[in-house]
Amino acid sequence: MKVDDAPGLFPLLPVSKAPAPPFGMGYPVWSKNKALLIERYLHYFIMVTKHGAYIDGFAGPQRDNDVDLWSAKRVLEHEPKWLHSFVLCDLDEKQVAQLQQLKTEQPLRNREKHEPKRTISVLQGDFNQSVDEALKLSGILNRKTAAFCLLDQRTFECHWDTIRKVAEYRPQQKVELFYLMPIYWLKRSLAAVRDLEKLKAWWGRDDWSELQRMTTPDIGSLVCNRFMKEFKYQYVQAWPVRRSKTNSHIMYFMIHATDHPEAPKLMGRAFRKTDSRNFEDLGTMDLEEFLAKDEGLDGSPRT
Repeated sequence: MKVDDAPGLFPLLPVSKAPAPPFGMGYPVWSKNKALLIERYLHYFIMVTKHGAYIDGFAGPQRDNDVDLWSAKRVLEHEPKWLHSFVLCDLDEKQVAQLQQLKTEQPLRNREKHEPKRTISVLQGDFNQSVDEALKLSGILNRKTAAFCLLDQRTFECHWDTIRKVAEYRPQQKVELFYLMPIYWLKRSLAAVRDLEKLKAWWGRDDWSELQRMTTPDIGSLVCNRFMKEFKYQYVQAWPVRRSKTNSHIMYFMIHATDHPEAPKLMGRAFRKTDSRNFEDLGTMDLEEFLAKDEGLDGSPRT
């Protein structure tokens, strides 16, 4: 027998590809939970409104190759594709290039599914400076157009006056808002900043140092109260994004501000469903079927 004909030490086995990693694998749990919470709530938002406009002030991926947790990508590709207007903003040139690429990758609308014609605008620049242009491009001046804005800042990027501009753009039916309020590293970050004008712009007034002496729940309550008093939102709640299921440290508060009385109930359900054990794939379930499920909209069992 020739050496080449001799059986190998191990028999040849079929070649198979490794399975795809689970969603969010390799990223912090709180980043995954944040992405799920945004996507779940927007799904319910779309199921109720059947249309809408989406504005993202800090839209670029927060990590390189952050495909799984990139909110702008997940919202654009989410089914059903009933949102018709998108305004995606970022300051970083590299991230803007990724947003432009994301825009070009979007497929043509599916007329059989009654998908609307979409407009996707990508703006480069500081959202605090371009917020007026972003609001104009969104086409939401008509108060019948459902509108949602995500302000997913890292720490101190979003100025208080920027939130005010979004809130006051359409006073009769305010733009619904998600505002990420950093918590876990907030006090350390406050102590590290030397540019006091930066902190004043972020907090909107001079008493930002009071946050150093406040408890986490009190900070959440204060932000909610300011949203209601200063921006005139009817319903505001701080939803905690925790470090993990086994570590209860709050990383962010997701501040949800809205004028629609049903929105807090939908948000309650979305918050509960960020737990992967209860995560539901609604697909294109119609609203009546969704509302007829066994749980109330706030995630509590029906009685």
